[in-house]
Amino acid sequence: MKTLIIAEAGVNHNGDMDIAEELIIKAAEGGADLIKFQSFVAEKMASKSADKAAYQKASSDTGSNQFEMLSKLQLTREQHVHLLNKCNKHGIGFFSSSFDLDSIEMLENLNFSNIIKVPSGELTNLPYLRKIARTRKQVLLSTGLCTLGDIESAINILEEAGTSRNKITVLQCTTDYPAAIEDVNLQAMLNMKATFGTQIGYSDHTLGIEVPIAAVALGATVIEKHFTLDRNLLGPDHKASLEPEDFTTMVKAIRNIERALGDGIKRPSQSELTNLVAVRKSIVAQENIKVGEVFSEKNLTTKRPGSGISPMCWEQILGRRAMRDFAKDEMIEI
Repeated sequence: MKTLIIAEAGVNHNGDMDIAEELIIKAAEGGADLIKFQSFVAEKMASKSADKAAYQKASSDTGSNQFEMLSKLQLTREQHVHLLNKCNKHGIGFFSSSFDLDSIEMLENLNFSNIIKVPSGELTNLPYLRKIARTRKQVLLSTGLCTLGDIESAINILEEAGTSRNKITVLQCTTDYPAAIEDVNLQAMLNMKATFGTQIGYSDHTLGIEVPIAAVALGATVIEKHFTLDRNLLGPDHKASLEPEDFTTMVKAIRNIERALGDGIKRPSQSELTNLVAVRKSIVAQENIKVGEVFSEKNLTTKRPGSGISPMCWEQILGRRAMRDFAKDEMIEI
């Protein structure tokens, strides 16, 4: 199964459309299936009293609170359309996550994808979840900051409002930027799959590329990774993002892991069968054996190549009499 790889541009455009366009070009060149932006109206997303998160204070000099910061990062509908067209031109899917009810509707009207994303911060937002469910799209449900109980409640709300469970993919996520390796808890992904019976994926905020690759090996069907042109740019998410060269390396590694996973049926590959005779062993004479002599553990042994009688037939050979003379190391025949 091919992993859906999402380059999370988010707000790493810093409100600059030239940067946003370059992010699209680089994500396409890097092999991402989708590039994801964030859709919100600052006034509908945060009150003017909402303080910045610690990581936002440390990495962004835009605005003294969340409202001021978000006001400089929001995209208009026209800008969304422009970026959508740019994605079409460069052969990469456009995607965006919404953070308020009006933005859900705006994205729905653009009709660019059969997938919709619930950010971690909206998982406990009942009216938001109901509106998401009514789109009848495939839902990516990010679970940063959540317990199993939070996720169960969200899934129940989505189901009650019209989205069936088989259309939900639950993403393990750690809401910290960057997230510490010891806080990743990839096995929670497997726990959620067993508990809820959904597809699973991983939204990554760690530094480096190791964890998303490991997530695919564990069964993630979706990988979302923050993406930037330059990690040294000012802005809330740049420090927890990959630059283009590393993103390309990650995508190539994930595609290799997909090939390595196979179909789960244990059997020799065609390539290794050519080595079978060279690496397996046969029953051979450990010393010169005369005709009529009884085969025993003293005069028999096993050696390569494996073109003779298999050592698995050892017990059937012991006690028989040699039908002819055998020289040392000669394969036994019966």
